[in-house]
Amino acid sequence: MKKKAFVKGCVIAACVILVSLFAMYLALSRYYSGGFSYGTWINGIYCTGKSVSEANEALLSQCGYGGLAISMGDGRFYTILPSDVNFSATFQEPLEKYLQRQNPYLWIDNLIGTHGEKEISPAVSYDKKLFEDKLESFGILTDPPDSDLKIEIQKGEEGYYLVNERQDVFDTALAKELIQNAFETMEPELDLRAQGCYRDLPLTQEMEDTLRLWEQVSKWQDCGIVYRFGEEEVPVDSGTASGFIRLDESGNFALDPDGKLCIDEEKVFAFVDELAGRYDTVGAARDFHSTRGDIVKVEGGIYGNKIDTEAEKEYLLDAFQKRKREVHTPAYSQQAKAQGLDDIGDTYIEVDMTQQMLYYYVEGELVIETPVVTGNTSLRRGTPSGTNYVYAKQRNRTLRGPDYASFVKYWIPVCGNIGIHDASWRSTYGGEIYKRNGSHGCINTPHDEVSRLYEMVEVGTPCIMFY
Repeated sequence: MKKKAFVKGCVIAACVILVSLFAMYLALSRYYSGGFSYGTWINGIYCTGKSVSEANEALLSQCGYGGLAISMGDGRFYTILPSDVNFSATFQEPLEKYLQRQNPYLWIDNLIGTHGEKEISPAVSYDKKLFEDKLESFGILTDPPDSDLKIEIQKGEEGYYLVNERQDVFDTALAKELIQNAFETMEPELDLRAQGCYRDLPLTQEMEDTLRLWEQVSKWQDCGIVYRFGEEEVPVDSGTASGFIRLDESGNFALDPDGKLCIDEEKVFAFVDELAGRYDTVGAARDFHSTRGDIVKVEGGIYGNKIDTEAEKEYLLDAFQKRKREVHTPAYSQQAKAQGLDDIGDTYIEVDMTQQMLYYYVEGELVIETPVVTGNTSLRRGTPSGTNYVYAKQRNRTLRGPDYASFVKYWIPVCGNIGIHDASWRSTYGGEIYKRNGSHGCINTPHDEVSRLYEMVEVGTPCIMFY
């Protein structure tokens, strides 16, 4: 009897519990019927129980849009700001649709799974006319039609270059579509190159021929010959080498029967002559920093470098045609101690005929400083100025002229019959002796000093003589 009563009591208790749970379930269902169901997460925001307007406000608070930054892929950037086009966004409509699909009596599905997690995009609106005007202001969607895009070889200061307008062509239609989609989906950035907005257009046969000719031209003007003048180097660069290509009367590339470029020998020879005009220093005017402290312009003389232009024209023509790549020192018909524009160096003789002083520098150090007597200016025998050099040395020689014969122990000729020598007939040097009692043109030097100079100086040493 007691057992039956116990079982009856358990049944009644179970029924009460079930009815209570069901009542609670129905109560929660009625609660969620006015908002989103239990466990609803939208775009990472907990929206359980929120109305559509409340959820919209919460979603918009984390959805601020700063506009679209557009990269052209070539360093150019453009920006469309929301304020430029009266942009606005709302989640109202997609939230209403989502809420309508939710069954408040099935909220338990969210309790036992992930059915309540949802990602939705806002509905955006903006002024289409303002948007079009903004794109037009960028000037990126107005490229010429494909039929107008060409391939040409043109000439500039650095040689020929290729203009290929059919390569890497911007696809304006695709770009416009991508920009609009990115803006409407509130993307912060858009790289048009990465999105495939550049393409290569098909070529005509004439264009293919131009590209093949360009391969020849680009290899031709990629010259590896470098001229060396002492410490200075002069490369035969693309601007120079491009001038070696022969053109026909119409200004087009002249081709041989095999379709190969032809060399313009006259242009090659003109380049060698130009080098000689620049680097030949025999008789050239030089700015010389004198011991007395000023900069003296010294013109004339026999010292310097002179390029053997005939040998160099032959060399350059052959080396260029064989595509040689080398550093080349030119051949000289006359060669100074140093090459380049600064061919004097730091070992030289200086004769200052105004100060009547001779100086001898060795590697920049002054080792001899002595007064001298130069040519008699009153008799128009003044020693000529110029940059000369020691071309010989001789002991115990008799110098002869129309009205004299003078024995000297040290003879150092520097220019024709003019040289540096001792003068036993003189007891004083320097001052203004040269104006009335000067030499026939030579540089009279005290015995002890000229003997030292004779022992030290080498043939080929520059001798700068000036007033």
